[in-house]
Amino acid sequence: MKIVIAGNGKVGGALTGQLVAEGHDLILIDSDSEALESGMEQYDIMSVQGNCASMETLRQAGIEDADLLIATTGSDEVNLLACMTAHALNRGLHTIARIRNPEYTDQAYMMKEHFALSMDFNPDRQTAIEIDRLLKYPGFLKRDAFADGRVEIVELRVDEKSKLCGTTLIRMIGIVKCKVLVCAVLRAGNVIIPDGNFELAAGDRLFITASADNLALLLQNLGMQPHKVRRVVLIGGSMISIYLAEMLLKEEIAVQIIEEDGAKCVRLASRLPRAQIIHADATVQSVLESERVGEADAVIALTGKDELNIILSLYASSCKVDQVITKLSRVDRMQLIENLPIGRIVCPKNLCSNGIVRYVRSIPNQQTAAKTIHTIADGKVEALEFAVDENTLHCDEPLKDIRLRKNMLIVGISHGKRTEIPGGTSCFSVGDSVVVVSSGERMIGCLNDIFE
Repeated sequence: MKIVIAGNGKVGGALTGQLVAEGHDLILIDSDSEALESGMEQYDIMSVQGNCASMETLRQAGIEDADLLIATTGSDEVNLLACMTAHALNRGLHTIARIRNPEYTDQAYMMKEHFALSMDFNPDRQTAIEIDRLLKYPGFLKRDAFADGRVEIVELRVDEKSKLCGTTLIRMIGIVKCKVLVCAVLRAGNVIIPDGNFELAAGDRLFITASADNLALLLQNLGMQPHKVRRVVLIGGSMISIYLAEMLLKEEIAVQIIEEDGAKCVRLASRLPRAQIIHADATVQSVLESERVGEADAVIALTGKDELNIILSLYASSCKVDQVITKLSRVDRMQLIENLPIGRIVCPKNLCSNGIVRYVRSIPNQQTAAKTIHTIADGKVEALEFAVDENTLHCDEPLKDIRLRKNMLIVGISHGKRTEIPGGTSCFSVGDSVVVVSSGERMIGCLNDIFE
């Protein structure tokens, strides 16, 4: 497909890499020549410098014969106007806009028709939702939901004191005492699709499929019983902090926000009257000590600088804070820092790009496209959910009799409200949802693509 991306910032850059890898024809628009040069140096793509809401610029980018426009600039208004203008030039165009302003987000369903939006996304709100989910289960580094939240793939790290260290996957079931499936292991940067005899070692990162009902039991039997979160410190008064604070306050959790910018503090206090807003520099240790940051149940570093977030999380970890979460913008740093004690990591651009990629794949065939897409194992493995329909092969056949392509694995089946972590005798039927993981380079466009 021909796709125009307006804005080559963090989100636009992440999308460019994913969509180029899937073979799409991309054109970048940005008013900043340096941003365009960065994209052109990394990928062999065309670019146009200019205002993406301008008809002339959009025409130069070939919008009249494009299939999709993704507007990811830092301005909601520019993104909305770009989508509306582009749709006026090409009535068959699909459009996606980044919208960050809460006022716009709340009325997005009305704006879709007026601004000709096919889809909107809000990285800040999605990140806040992800952090809120992580706080509920502190033992998991990451949680990805499928089948309307009934099936999840969770990430666990094995340390030297873990009950899982040195055990095989066959023996693991006797330890966790619930039905789970280890669908992938990341060891020393390499992805392994393990069998039952695979022995776990310290440092392994496990990606485990489980029903949502078994998550608490899994942690409990691993000796990782979550403590009740009563007080959370957010460092940085970003939009993520606002969305997250609103969620936590509704859950009757005390929220403290430390922000250096005085004007921001005034806005935060107006928007969040029940939160404690501290006007201070969080890089000063005396500030952290006086605000008892080390005594909080959770510390979440949400400043606009990755390096500062890492330092703040290291401090919180040194104080033995129960839960530490670090926001990072650049995922290319993951391997450099994965062994640092900075708790769990969230990356806003990755969270939203998965949903956009899912939409892009659905354009050619709405019926058979993936319902949900998540990347796991540092982007080396893809997990997808598909609906089973009358055209799906091997319906009602036991999985042990079905030959899958290399590096493909069925890890979950949802039969309506009942979920199943499958074994050899499991079957899927029309109307079910199937969760698949793939560690190969082959792109999965529909469920039938996984079968030999």
